[in-house]
Amino acid sequence: MRIRPMTRPEVQALIAWAAAEGWNPGRHDAESFWHTDPEGFLAAEAEGELAGGGAIFRHHPQFGFMGLFIVRPEFRRRRLGARLWYARRDRLIARLDPGATIGLDGVDAMVPFYERGGFRPFARHRRFQLGTLPTDLPPSSPSLVALQSLDRGAIQQFDRRCFAGDRSRFLEAWLGQPEAAALGAVGPQGLRGYGVVRPCVIGWKIGPLFAEGVEEARRLFHGLCRAAGSGPLWLDVPDDNPAALQLCAEHRMTEVFRCTRMYLGPPPDVERAAIFGVATLEAG
Repeated sequence: MRIRPMTRPEVQALIAWAAAEGWNPGRHDAESFWHTDPEGFLAAEAEGELAGGGAIFRHHPQFGFMGLFIVRPEFRRRRLGARLWYARRDRLIARLDPGATIGLDGVDAMVPFYERGGFRPFARHRRFQLGTLPTDLPPSSPSLVALQSLDRGAIQQFDRRCFAGDRSRFLEAWLGQPEAAALGAVGPQGLRGYGVVRPCVIGWKIGPLFAEGVEEARRLFHGLCRAAGSGPLWLDVPDDNPAALQLCAEHRMTEVFRCTRMYLGPPPDVERAAIFGVATLEAG
């Protein structure tokens, strides 16, 4: 087996594998992820073929994120995946400053493996589904505006309250991706929250959904539902924010998946109460 950087077409293939695995990626995730960090992907090559791959995003010198870890079914159970995972971890550590933190979202079956690799569980992320978009939404609030109309610095500042520092390259791609809608909730004192909804292989996903409180989150959620096409729609919610779970319950969303957010290094100091939905389980 040879481990090497992935090419841009191979990242497209990795996203296609994710779709085949039922992860339901966004239609433009490959472009967004490549723009975020072109050096952030490692491939495992075996028997002259692309056998597996994964992302190792360097969002900034003190924080990275591992995701999109997939090995093709015919190459599984050969320890190839373990070798690739440790190579990814070590490569990302080398790309970050000493003492930096790395995050990932792991399915339950993989948590013990990640713990052996130095990661520690922090919180649960729960994916909620809305099968049919509501047709009885209240009128659009004048406090909701197109996010592109707002000062980019204010958006980045709000995002840093809910994420482990600056991720400006990710936001540049994520907020401007085709077919998506990005809304901001504004008030007399400025930006009160923002959210993005993007088209996926099936339906739509909201992420991130960051807000000062449940009222702002509810208005953003309604606005993003209006902007989406036909359902279904998903939202990935941290279960250490009771208000986020309340929002899902009041809209009768169904939990369909759980994973565990884990960190190698100190957990980021973020405003957990403002996180109503993470951007993506693949990039943080």
